Amino acid sequence: MPRKRVKGAIPGNPLKLKERYSKNQMRDYKKEYAKYHSKPTQKKNRASRNAARRAMTRNGAASKGDGKDVDHKNRNPLDNRLSNLRMISKSRNRSRK
Repeated sequence: MPRKRVKGAIPGNPLKLKERYSKNQMRDYKKEYAKYHSKPTQKKNRASRNAARRAMTRNGAASKGDGKDVDHKNRNPLDNRLSNLRMISKSRNRSRK
């Protein structure tokens, strides 16, 4: 897998890329996947977020390429009740704590 240059940290990234990589270093996606993204908990969370997006698309609230994120109001990615989901901008969702 080719490595890509990192232009800065990704907000909310648990690997703290800002501290680990400088502008000229390469990001090792294979190692990152092995250390974090391949964990069973993360796989469940990712599958649940994908299911939430599909639910909002079926509901008519989301469409492909709309530039919005599905937000879980209670911040639990496993809770996909329609009453807990809403569409908000990517920047607002990713800056939310």
